[in-house]
Amino acid sequence: MAFFAWSNSLAAGVSQNPLDTSGAEWKYKYVPYDCVVEILHRATAVGVVCQITSGSDEIQQSSPLSAGGVTGVLTGRLNVEPVTFKAKAGDLLMISYRNTTAGAINVDGTIELTRAG
Repeated sequence: MAFFAWSNSLAAGVSQNPLDTSGAEWKYKYVPYDCVVEILHRATAVGVVCQITSGSDEIQQSSPLSAGGVTGVLTGRLNVEPVTFKAKAGDLLMISYRNTTAGAINVDGTIELTRAG
């Protein structure tokens, strides 16, 4: 099982992939084995949209991210509906956040890979 957590500030108008951030690149962004992927994430304010891809599959089209909570506090599945899907070995996982507001917003989240089969 592979696990990664993040808490990042998004400046106004900025896009970011927390799995590929300078200085904090996740070594499993290329899926090492067939697995089930579970992402729990949320923003601290309204105005962030998110797109998720796995290989050539678009898992989530650009859509609003749930808002609420406190910066730096990782959310649990009681507060946020997880994004869950299957991924194949070698797929590149991408989570793209875009801040559509005029101010900075924090995004906190976790990703977990559970081996399939």
